[in-house]
Amino acid sequence: MNASQPSDEQSRTWDTDRTSPPSRYPEFDQAASAAYRRPFGESVEAPDYIHKAAEVAPDHWIAMVDPAWQGEGPPPSWSLVGRWRSGPDGTIQEWQENTEYRPSPAARGWPDPTDPVDAAIQLASTGYGTAEEVHRSLAAAEVSFWVAADGTPLTGAAPDGTPVLPVHSSTAQLQGEGQLLSEVSSVADLLLQLPEGHRLFVNPSGAVSLLVETEPLRKAVDVHLAAADTGSDAAPDLPGMDAAVTGAAPEA
Repeated sequence: MNASQPSDEQSRTWDTDRTSPPSRYPEFDQAASAAYRRPFGESVEAPDYIHKAAEVAPDHWIAMVDPAWQGEGPPPSWSLVGRWRSGPDGTIQEWQENTEYRPSPAARGWPDPTDPVDAAIQLASTGYGTAEEVHRSLAAAEVSFWVAADGTPLTGAAPDGTPVLPVHSSTAQLQGEGQLLSEVSSVADLLLQLPEGHRLFVNPSGAVSLLVETEPLRKAVDVHLAAADTGSDAAPDLPGMDAAVTGAAPEA
C-alpha cells in the first residue's frame, strides 16, 4: 500500500517551479478531477491560483501538486497532476500531462471522509497514506456494528467469501446501510468478541471498504493500549501491518 518513490531521473524531470493551493480547495479539486477524467492529451483549464503564479513567474513550467501529498522535500512525480507553461507575458500557454499521476481521493471525486478512520483508508487506498496509519486510527477508534435481538454481533461474508464482522467507523457510514439494531464498541473490545476465523470489514458501503487482517490489528491495539497506560502520545512503528483495500467510489 506504500507509494513508491520516483527515481532520480523522474525527480529531475519534474523539478520545476510549482505551486499548491492552500490545502483542499474546490479550485484544485475541480482542476485535478478534470485532469483525471478528461481524454488523454486534452488541455485542462488552469485554476486562478495557477494564473496568478504565472503572472509572477513568466516563462516557467508551473506544476500542480496534489495537496493530499503532505511529505517533506520535493514532491514525488506521482503526486503531480501536471504542469502549465507560462509565456513571457505571464499568461498560460501550454498544459503538459503527467502520466505517472496518482489521483487522490478528492481528485477521484470521492466524498469527504466521515471520520479519521475513513480518511486513513481513503489515503492508503490511493497511495497517499500507509497501512500503518490505517491500523493506528482503527486501534484508537470506536465502531458501530449490527447485532441480533440477543445482542450478538451479526456476521457475514466479504465479496471474496471471507467470513467477516461488518463495522462502521461513523454514524454516517452506519446510516448508509439502513436502519438495523446496532451497538457501539471500541475496536479493542470488539476484537474480543470476534468469532474465530472472522475479520473486521470496515465501511462495507463506503467509498473504499477495508478487509482487515486480525493479528496485525491486534498488535496495533496492544501498542495503542500500552501508550494509553503510559500517557504517551507517540505513534510507534508498527511492523508487518498489511490490509486489503477493496471497492471504489462510483464514477461521477
